[in-house]
Amino acid sequence: MKLFVGLGNPGSKYARNRHNIGFMAVDRIADDHGFGPWKSKFQAEIAEGRLGSEKVLLIKPQTFMNRSGQSVGEAMRFYKLDSTDVTVFHDELDLAPGKVRVKAGGGHAGHNGLRSIHEHISPAYDRVRLGIGHPGRKEMVSPYVLGDFAKADADWLDDVLRGVSDGAGHLADGDGGKFMNAVALRTAPPRSSKSPAESPKPGSKSTPEPEVDDRSAMQKLLDKFK
Repeated sequence: MKLFVGLGNPGSKYARNRHNIGFMAVDRIADDHGFGPWKSKFQAEIAEGRLGSEKVLLIKPQTFMNRSGQSVGEAMRFYKLDSTDVTVFHDELDLAPGKVRVKAGGGHAGHNGLRSIHEHISPAYDRVRLGIGHPGRKEMVSPYVLGDFAKADADWLDDVLRGVSDGAGHLADGDGGKFMNAVALRTAPPRSSKSPAESPKPGSKSTPEPEVDDRSAMQKLLDKFK
């Protein structure tokens, strides 16, 4: 079994906050992949389902962000899992809006949810870092992450959530590369290899190529005086 943990704060007041993009990600996975109904357990909302061959438990801690580790640790111990079976979806200030990265282990970079999880299960778990950008000044961070996404963010946010959901099965299988490819197909779809210059419009006349003059110099001179 794998634990997919979305980080956020409970309640409608925080539902559209940038800090809650982790909740949004696991909600999209649950909706798209036919997970069971959300239930209350482990101080969290949980939903069970399958991604490919893997059984997956989605978790949204209801302890508020700075105590997220309590819920994650409780679920991990109940199912006798290792921290490496846990993947956490969270907002990332150090990535531009719409950027997604996968990371195994590492520090918490001041993120209160990650800090709490570190304390309860160790730093040895996987993360999906969901970029929200940085407000530019340290004193603006708190109101920024606890502020709602702007209307202008709607398109890229939807692309990111769809991409994360598309690649969730690869993530459960431990294939971060294929997961990132699935995200990229939503957030940065490939362009057509043909440019307009390479594809003339129907009915248009192409410029004729100049004829090659393969006469010798002597022949050219003789022809000149004919």
